Amino acid sequence: MPIRLAARAVLIHDGKLLLVNAYPGDASNLWCAPGGGAEMHVGLPENLAREVYEETGLNITVGAPCLVNEFHAPDRGFHQVEIFFRCTLTSGTLSHDWRDPEGIVTRRRWFHENELASVRLKPDRLPDVAFSTGIAYDPLENIVS
Repeated sequence: MPIRLAARAVLIHDGKLLLVNAYPGDASNLWCAPGGGAEMHVGLPENLAREVYEETGLNITVGAPCLVNEFHAPDRGFHQVEIFFRCTLTSGTLSHDWRDPEGIVTRRRWFHENELASVRLKPDRLPDVAFSTGIAYDPLENIVS
């Protein structure tokens, strides 16, 4: 199986970071940045804008990359590389009524920076990168759920 490429949004609005949960009900308390797998022959920014809209109902402008993350499940032959981009909200608001058409994202929420220390999220470097101007690499690790 080839390495899967994904794009994710680092979206700060009113001092809060947008995170999503892709597990039904209370199956997992793991949060991550919105985004998803890249489709062939479509640029990463276009893929990301589509994924963010599908998962959240928000429209964004995609900026520069700021984080590269890798995770894998060797026993399943799965390896994903994620490119995180700094994004800007252009329109929309989060709504409890919004439904991801693919049924993957079940919850979406804005988090203050000071809340993130108590939130289970991946990748580990995301809060540091989100609230700074730097760029980072989060090394390969086993997938978690």
